[in-house]
Amino acid sequence: ARDGGAPRAWGSRAVSRADAGRYICRATNKHGSATRSVVVTVEYEPSIGETGCPARRLWVEGTPAELACAASGNPSPRVACAKLGDGQDAPPASPNVTRAHAGTYQCRATNTHGSALRNVTVAVEYSPAAVSLRVLPSANVSRGASFSVECRAEGLPPPTYSWALPPAPNLRFAADNHSVAVAGAAAANRGLYTCTATNRHGQRAGSVMVRVDGEMGCTGKTGGGGLFVTAAASPAPSRPAESRLALLASLGSLGAVTAVGLAVAVGYYLKSTACKKGEYNVRDAEGSSDAACLHRQRHDRGEVYGIQLTQP
Repeated sequence: ARDGGAPRAWGSRAVSRADAGRYICRATNKHGSATRSVVVTVEYEPSIGETGCPARRLWVEGTPAELACAASGNPSPRVACAKLGDGQDAPPASPNVTRAHAGTYQCRATNTHGSALRNVTVAVEYSPAAVSLRVLPSANVSRGASFSVECRAEGLPPPTYSWALPPAPNLRFAADNHSVAVAGAAAANRGLYTCTATNRHGQRAGSVMVRVDGEMGCTGKTGGGGLFVTAAASPAPSRPAESRLALLASLGSLGAVTAVGLAVAVGYYLKSTACKKGEYNVRDAEGSSDAACLHRQRHDRGEVYGIQLTQP
């Protein structure tokens, strides 16, 4: 009888795992009885189930790498896992997880009665990496033209995107925020465009500088991080101007007073006609070999910065 169970007669039948346990055997005749305890062990081939060996695993880059897979069997099976296509054992617990660990592993459980196989798919999550920005069609934009800035980054889960850029009313962001489009570029669109990619494991940023050519900003106002100020370029006198100066010299005999008056008149004429006025970027002018000086004047409107340029 099974230990604790009712006595029964046993015949020949197929053994199952449920037959394992302790049995009490009792022999009886008219003179008495004898008993003996017997422990029955049932051996069987290995099997690997979902509970002890999930078919899908999620690892995080930088954490210890370990692929444990439990199997049932008697005797206790030995379990080994190898990445398909590599022919190598799964990484032990000591090395850290890298993106190269992602893939499908095959786990094999073996004992004296046979073996069992199970495939395990490993995904590796990691913080955003390789953030890249691209300006289309070019980072040097003509005023009034349209352009877009695209941001891409690797990461698992897929990252979300946020932007830090020159504020302007002509910005349009894509549905997933990975790009920003600018229609009719102006001075306000000039500057540094920074994209930040973020997921639950971290974040990373990248930047690109956009330049808008042909900018004509207002005096003393900023555009895209740069200060645009009024500048004056004083080229050498043209040939007509030189002729007028020669004429002035030849009239010296008319008297000093008359000559001085004519000199003042000619100087005012040259200043009003030969001086090239326009809008220049202070940063560009300061780094130019044509820049001679940078000065500041006070007017009713406030402070006006001027750049005196020399003719090459």
